[in-house]
Amino acid sequence: MPLTPAPSSATRRAFLSLTALAATRTTRGQTPPPPPSPTLPHIGILLSTTYTTGTLEARLDEAKTHTLTCIQLSLSAAGLPEMPDAIPAPLPARIHSEASSRGITLGSVQGTFNMCHPDPEHRRAGLRRLRVLAQAFPRMPIHICTGTRNLESMWRRHPDNTTPEAWRDMAACVREAADIARQSNSVLAFEPEVNNIVTSARTARRLLDEIASPHLKVTLDPANLFPLGTLPRMQEILEEAFSLVGNDIVLAHAKDLDHDGDAGHKAAGEGLLDYDLYVRLLHAHRFTGPLLLHGLSRAQVPACLAFLRAKLARLPA
Repeated sequence: MPLTPAPSSATRRAFLSLTALAATRTTRGQTPPPPPSPTLPHIGILLSTTYTTGTLEARLDEAKTHTLTCIQLSLSAAGLPEMPDAIPAPLPARIHSEASSRGITLGSVQGTFNMCHPDPEHRRAGLRRLRVLAQAFPRMPIHICTGTRNLESMWRRHPDNTTPEAWRDMAACVREAADIARQSNSVLAFEPEVNNIVTSARTARRLLDEIASPHLKVTLDPANLFPLGTLPRMQEILEEAFSLVGNDIVLAHAKDLDHDGDAGHKAAGEGLLDYDLYVRLLHAHRFTGPLLLHGLSRAQVPACLAFLRAKLARLPA
């Protein structure tokens, strides 16, 4: 059974609440969240990194309890590898149905693999699995990672990341991935990250221009943009990032950092990121897509939602 078409951009722009009060759990007898705003981001969550146990339905129930209405899906939540070799034909429709019945939309699908792994067969296997994912979830944004030469983790840097050969291998893999996305009418969203090949908004702009595909866009996580010694230049770096790729952002992440030289690993509002500036820049670039909580525990969800909603509530209508 084919997957129900992904929600329209107007649907994804729906925003659950403008007040911190809506971050409280919705239970019997409590006031439901206020109506969504069509002009602000739709706060969601990376489902599997916060709700790490239980069935798909149980995890979606937790998201609903926390008044979340958007998720980034990893197929690990449905009992499969994150990048499986095959996806049972009924599964996409079941996922969409289970989410929809709880008032939750699929904002994106996780499709990360190391696109710069030094072993060509590793990259080919990742592309085969990406095709499986794109065919199962057509018209959906797919979150990807440009990778690293590090053999142990695609989230750790390696000295060879700056070599022309590393860029060549990554760009060739991304080009093929973008063509896979074209065939399924999907969009790939790669994330600039200090430990990957694409380390910054500048290198993100270079990749976008080099591939030149409408099916390649950006996931922005500002907590991942600060090389060692650059934290005092936060305003400059954030403003430059939006000037370079602001119009290509289709997914945004919401976590935090307490030091530079690495990707951020703190929950939103618990570090040093200038969230007032971040949400103003998202708003200035008319970003109304999924703003996805990331890097937090179940217990931290209500406070992080309250924090984000309070920041967004201060934006002009």
